[in-house]
This record gives sequence, structure tokens and C-alpha cells, in this order.
Amino acid sequence: MATSPVRDFLITYLMPEKCYDEILVHFHFHVPCLKFTLNRIASFWIILDTFLAQLPQLLKILWRGSAEGLSLFSVLLQLYAFSCPVVYAVANKFPLFAWLERIFMLVQTAAIIFLILYHRGESLKGLLLLVGFGGVMFLLSSFAPAAVISVMQDSSLAALIASKALQALTNHHNGHTGQLSTVSVFLSCAGSLGIAFVSLQESIYSVTSLSHILCASLSCVLLAQVVCNRSSLTTDVKKKE
Repeated sequence: MATSPVRDFLITYLMPEKCYDEILVHFHFHVPCLKFTLNRIASFWIILDTFLAQLPQLLKILWRGSAEGLSLFSVLLQLYAFSCPVVYAVANKFPLFAWLERIFMLVQTAAIIFLILYHRGESLKGLLLLVGFGGVMFLLSSFAPAAVISVMQDSSLAALIASKALQALTNHHNGHTGQLSTVSVFLSCAGSLGIAFVSLQESIYSVTSLSHILCASLSCVLLAQVVCNRSSLTTDVKKKE
């Protein structure tokens, strides 16, 4: 029996064959199958967020030759938030494959920070800042007490929330989103929504779940700001023409 490429893709990556038949053939919205499929989709977006969310932003800065509109403190908070899991993993001697993707995020975020300062004419300051930050994180992962490492790990989500809030406030203050990448914001928003969805299944009223919901909400605000900014720019161009 011939099968379509779409069916093969869905069965391979998103749902078992039984769920495909239940949902898309018999149109029976089987709750366990829907839950399983949504979890798979959420995991997919989380992985994309982890590996690719910062890359479009980095490429946009390089392409445009400008970092206008990006909040330095916001990106510094992101760097801290992404560093905490690495410090925690190294301190607890986790295997490399368990946290290697975080290094990819850290390198991209560090590059964005350097480019922001570079375009402000402060290249040396950017280099010294990143070297100093890397040194501090290395010392913490090697010599800090377990209690300090645990506090850092717990504070990473709060730092990420503060980062998104600060960038949203910066956008509002500037009246535009500058060189903020639409693709990066979209991937971050999708990843945040995926994490919030997974977290809600564990506990609806926990502090962690509520924090993930807040983080996802701020990601949606950033996405709305970017979309509205692009729409207003398109409207202005049409009026000038």
C-alpha cells in the first residue's frame, strides 16, 4: 500500500501510526494521542530554540552592521541565564553530551554582546567583559560551594524573564525594535511556549510553571512588538511611495 510523504513524516517524527489513524483518518480526537503529539511538537520547538534562536540575531547584526535597539543588559542577563546550567553541569560532573548544546548558545550570545559593544566603539571593553565573565564562571564551577551553584541554577529562569522584560521595555522606550531579529524572537517564543506547555503538565500551580508562563508571555510581547514594528515600517514605505 502506497503511503504519502506527509504521513511518513508525521509517523516518524510526531506520532505513532495508531495516533495518525485516530486523529487524521478517523477524525477522533483521542486525548492521549493529542497530548503525545503536542509534547513532540513542544520538544521540537524547544530544540530549535536551544540551537538556533540566537543565530539569526547574530547574523542580522553582522549583515546590517548595526546593533541598534538591542539592550546590552538584556543580552548580559541572557548570557548569565545560559551560563548557569553549564556551571551546574560542570560542578556536578555531568557528561558532556548532557550540556554541550548550552555551549553553542553561550558562544552565540557572547558574540552578540561583543558586537553590541563593537558597534558602540567599545571593542576592548567587550573583550575584557567576556574574558572576565568566562573566568568568573570557570572559578564558580570549579570552587564554589554546592549551595551557591544551586542558587545560580534556580536563578537562571528569573534572569531570562528579566532579560525579556528589559528588552520589551527598551523597545517601548525607543518606539521601535531596531535590529531585533524577527526569526530569533519567533524561535524564542515558540521554545518558551513549548517549555511552558511541558511544565504545566507536571504542576499547574507551582512557582516554576508560573515562571515559565510569565517567560512565554513576555516572549509573545516581544514577538508582537517586532511584528507591529515591521507592519508600521511597511505602511510608512507605502505612504512615501
